[in-house]
Amino acid sequence: MNAEPDKTSVGDFPTPDRLLHAGSEGEFTAEDLVLASGRDVNPKSLAWAERRMAEKGRASMDELLP
Repeated sequence: MNAEPDKTSVGDFPTPDRLLHAGSEGEFTAEDLVLASGRDVNPKSLAWAERRMAEKGRASMDELLP
C-alpha cells in the first residue's frame, strides 16, 4: 500500500451530477442500445435495437438505464 494520498482524488466531496448521468439525454446508436441491454453486438441484436428505437425512440434507452 502507498502511504501517500491519491493526488487524483477530490477528497470527501460528492461527484458532480454532470459526471453521473447515464440516461438518454444525448444521441445514441443501435450499438449503444445493444450494449446497454447486455447483449452481444451482432447483426441480429442490432436489428432488434433498430426496431426498438423506431418503436420507442428515446424511451428505448431510458428503460434500460437508471
